[in-house]
Formats: sequence, C-alpha cells, structure tokens
Amino acid sequence: MPNENKIKIVKDIEEKLKSSSGLYFTKYTGMNVSQATKLRKDFRENNVEYKVSKNTLTKIAAVNAGFDSDKIESFLQGQIGIAYSESDPTAPAKVIKAFKKENEDCLEVVGLIFEGEFFESEKYTELAALPSREELLTKFVVGLNSPMTNFSSTLGSVMTKMVSVLGSLKNTK
Repeated sequence: MPNENKIKIVKDIEEKLKSSSGLYFTKYTGMNVSQATKLRKDFRENNVEYKVSKNTLTKIAAVNAGFDSDKIESFLQGQIGIAYSESDPTAPAKVIKAFKKENEDCLEVVGLIFEGEFFESEKYTELAALPSREELLTKFVVGLNSPMTNFSSTLGSVMTKMVSVLGSLKNTK
C-alpha cells in the first residue's frame, strides 16, 4: 500500500527522469563508504546528481515519465544508483570513467538513457571521449571567427604594402 513518503519519492524521481538529458544506471555493489563519498563529490562538482532509490519505485516513476517498462526493468537489476544530468549529458560518463580508473571493480554501468534513447553499458565509454558542450561551442566560435580574422589580416597586409609603395613612389619623385 503506497504511503505519502513513497508517493513523494516516485514524484521526485519522475521529475528527475523527465528533466534529465543523461541518465546513467550504475551497479555499485562492493563500493565502500569512502569510495561512495568521493564518487558523489565528483558528480556534484560536475553538476550531476547521483541517487539510490528502490528499484520498484524507480520503475513506477519511469513508467509514469513515459519510458518503456521492459527496457527500464532490464537496467534495474540489483543495487542500482542513477546519475542524473540535466545540462551536459556526457558529464556522468566522464566522471564514471575517471572514477573507474582509480576504483576498478566497485562501479559498473548497466545502461544509460541519452537524450531519450536507451543504450547498452558500453556506450558510456564513447560518450566519455566526447568533448564537453563548452569545448564544442568554443571550437565552433573559433571556426566562425577564423575566416574573418584571415580576411582582416589580408586586408591589413595589402594596405601596408600599398602605403610602402606610395611612400617609395613619393621618395623617387
């Protein structure tokens, strides 16, 4: 029988599922307290929320949020924690990859939802290799700025040459 606390938990999870662009389902079996504290700290520094909730409540919230119950259920086997990222969907992958370098056997990605699409666990390594949104925007702006910079430097060099030619012409006359 649902009580008010469980209903509130389901609503909170449902809102997080709807608002997140990246959801990473991780199995944290064998993780000690210090490792869990470090992982949560790393997630917080990257604007990622990491929550552990009952699988049944998570499944109910996911179905309410419009996700396929069979696919969600395949991710919710065992002790599962979910990393929710609203702004940068690749941020959890980068944190998990860095964490797994130091702590190999205590965290396993069992699946992920990236921009509404379901992916298997191996996909997170590809996403971790992608540049961040800020890096991509910087590259884009530099790419847009490059032709304008080249054009202005070309005009500047032509003007400099013209002034030097006019100066030498004046000196000869």
